[in-house]
Amino acid sequence: MQDLYLPIKHLHMSLALISLTGFVIRGWWSIRGYALLELRWVKIAPHVIDTLLLTSAVLLMAILQQHPGNQSWILAKLIALVFYIGFGTLALKRAPKAASKALFFGLAIVTFIYIVGVAIAHHPASWLRVI
Repeated sequence: MQDLYLPIKHLHMSLALISLTGFVIRGWWSIRGYALLELRWVKIAPHVIDTLLLTSAVLLMAILQQHPGNQSWILAKLIALVFYIGFGTLALKRAPKAASKALFFGLAIVTFIYIVGVAIAHHPASWLRVI
């Protein structure tokens, strides 16, 4: 199983980048009020990508035998993920005005950057630990 670590890690990182790219595009459309957000594939694709992303994360935890109960950085990523999803939902669906959509979009991006920092540093201090 250890020999699958690098391919799954690269898959996980690629899916994270694809997920972020899709979120940025959908965020722009949401702030600008574009109807493209109503297209069926635009609604379905993020769920497929994010399910694969989460599945790859679970596989990595299994391979490394690490989980939120024994690694604080994984717990930090999971907590931040909940905030990212919340901010993203507000940015794309719930916020009534463009200004509030933009605010929650920005908060979601900052949260995503924090998650990447935690992944790189393997520490909840994220980028503060790296620099």
